[in-house]
Amino acid sequence: MGAKTGFLVYADGDARDLLRQVGAADLERTSAMMRRFYPGWEIEETEGSDLGDGVYPPEGTVHAASWPGVEVVCDQGVMLDFPSRLPEHLVAASAGRRLVLHAMHSVVDWLAFAVWEDGRLVRSLSLSPDSGIIENIGEPLPFELSYWAGDHPADVIPWPGDEDTPYPLAFHPLELGEDALRALFGFVLEGRPEPGDLAKHEIHLHGFRVRDPNGPDPAEKEEELRRAMESMGPPRFFRMGPDGTLIEVDDLVVDRLLYEQE
Repeated sequence: MGAKTGFLVYADGDARDLLRQVGAADLERTSAMMRRFYPGWEIEETEGSDLGDGVYPPEGTVHAASWPGVEVVCDQGVMLDFPSRLPEHLVAASAGRRLVLHAMHSVVDWLAFAVWEDGRLVRSLSLSPDSGIIENIGEPLPFELSYWAGDHPADVIPWPGDEDTPYPLAFHPLELGEDALRALFGFVLEGRPEPGDLAKHEIHLHGFRVRDPNGPDPAEKEEELRRAMESMGPPRFFRMGPDGTLIEVDDLVVDRLLYEQE
């Protein structure tokens, strides 16, 4: 599983039903929403995406759309270990409607989601195998129950040498994350589509570059990243040996293995 998400949905009811009814999102309406959600920030229109590919935009980019009754904001900035700490002005915008946050990162098997009703937090869960349960507020939602009951044990292949170490969680967060996507929004990113799933790639999202004038300078961050990459050694590649141990291979072997897979 390799899905990543970081987005909010505000809805005057069930987001699944409302998203099925939307057409093209008005750019002016969406831009006005962006100004409300990013007050004082520099906002510039850029290339957009869709609900299938745009829920994890690059850092500094927001994919968004506003329709009557439902609004979507995709931003890595909402990927919070503690969803309950979502900035207050974003929570306040949910007055009189439902707000749902969904965030997950496949590299670390991390999942977080939260639900507010009329500005009141009713459910928040954040967990990963490295950190355990980070936040667990409110009663589990119906789609969670079978996971907590032990009906979805994590089927994860141990790392060589750690065969006796079980997966730290009773279930895989990304598997629950996909079920959360379907239950809360009506679509999944990975896994087999089901009849009635939302046609996520048909829902266009506008794109915006955003910058907090009080935040770090993007050029400085890019230079810091460049220096960090220069300080790293060359990449190393490994393959699995007959006895399960890892054997380092050189670039020529990697090229040959990749060629044979084509």
